[in-house]
Amino acid sequence: MAAPSDVELSQTLSLELLPTDPLLLILSFLDYRDLVSCCYLNRRLNQLSSHDPLWKRHCKKYWLISEEEKSRRNQSWRAIFISTYSDLGRYIHYYATLKKAWDDLEQYLGQWCPRMISSLKESVREEDLDAVEAQIRCKLPDDYRCSFRIHNGQKLVVPGLMGSMALSNHYRSEDLLDIDTAAGGFQQRLGLKQCLPLTFCIHTGLSQYMALESVEGRNKYEIFYQCPEQMARNPSTIVMFITGTSYLEWFTSYVNKVVTGGYPIIRDQIFRYVHDKDCVATTEDITVSVSTSFLPELSSVHPPHYFFTYRIRIEMSKDALPENACQLESRYWRITNAKGDVEEVQGPGVVGEFPVISPGKVYEYTSCTTFTTTSGYMEGYYTFHCLYNKDRFFNVTIPRFHMVCPAFRFPQHEWQQIPMDLQWMKMKIPQALMTPEIHVQCWTFLHLWMLSCHTLGIFSPTVCIS
Repeated sequence: MAAPSDVELSQTLSLELLPTDPLLLILSFLDYRDLVSCCYLNRRLNQLSSHDPLWKRHCKKYWLISEEEKSRRNQSWRAIFISTYSDLGRYIHYYATLKKAWDDLEQYLGQWCPRMISSLKESVREEDLDAVEAQIRCKLPDDYRCSFRIHNGQKLVVPGLMGSMALSNHYRSEDLLDIDTAAGGFQQRLGLKQCLPLTFCIHTGLSQYMALESVEGRNKYEIFYQCPEQMARNPSTIVMFITGTSYLEWFTSYVNKVVTGGYPIIRDQIFRYVHDKDCVATTEDITVSVSTSFLPELSSVHPPHYFFTYRIRIEMSKDALPENACQLESRYWRITNAKGDVEEVQGPGVVGEFPVISPGKVYEYTSCTTFTTTSGYMEGYYTFHCLYNKDRFFNVTIPRFHMVCPAFRFPQHEWQQIPMDLQWMKMKIPQALMTPEIHVQCWTFLHLWMLSCHTLGIFSPTVCIS
């Protein structure tokens, strides 16, 4: 039998002769770009690529279109994809992530902070974003633009969407700015050149900023919290505590903290305390847990002054016997900074109160501390006396909790100015060895070294959260 000719082979393998179902299966694995390209190959692939169920996956993946929304629109999946792409196509790599973050946040707020929902603004138009770019003469990153196509920030109200903080003499509640207010606060002054405010606190007057260009030691699009340098002669040496490398990272990480319960809800507001799940201690029927927060707006590097607040939760098990009810008598703290200096504090009650704890009851309070080092830790105990046996006193352990101003980060150009015999410091600390205690010591030494270099004029360090 003669071997088939090349013509016969080409006819045998022709796409025109393949059954429809295998071809549709193959096409179902293609991305939307390749699916569109298939439309231009031949008539049959053009017809198959227009098969509506093929576009269902892309509508759900990129635009989060549900079956219910499709029914409301009364359009085919392909028509929905095309019309949405024509409007939001430049954001296709960000839209699904940001839309899900906004949807999750709205669902959570609806349950726990319903009055905050009414402060959210409707989406902004594409031409409005273009007008802002023309006004400030800088390009806005696509992830930022995409988020504002979903929600145009919020009204300047309390509580702020981006979290609150409350101490006896300090209150903070940050709003997510709408695009017009943000553009009005665009900065060109020394220390904040080409920086766009993202948030604003009406109590402190401070904002978180996004750098729209790589200037003054900042990376393009990184987001930071302004912390005025108390002894700086030059505003460009303002200390910046970095909180995100992009808008997408900054916003979605915040939303994740909120919706997973990482930030507590207190009086219908989101409070930005961070709880370490391992930072819990139980003594008899009483459990003590701690959440902490670093406040950059009350901190400085010169002079070294790092401000932390912590929230203590004291709870008695609901299964405890009624006769185990007790009252807090006094507190003892052992406070250790990164240099190993220890301070001991002992006194009556907590924040001027002597709470009574009974089965199922919870008592919470907030306090604060400062360190002259970038980090430190606290531990101690509360002394209680039993209400039904006042001669019985016992101590309840307060677990050790660390407070760390997140690590220093050098701008890349400043690494180049460090003498070669000192550059080993940036590469020879194995991550596996960075326990909290070692981490504190290493960064404290690095901090002192940075200040020495600054004094000698080797370079001008920028201190940031990375």
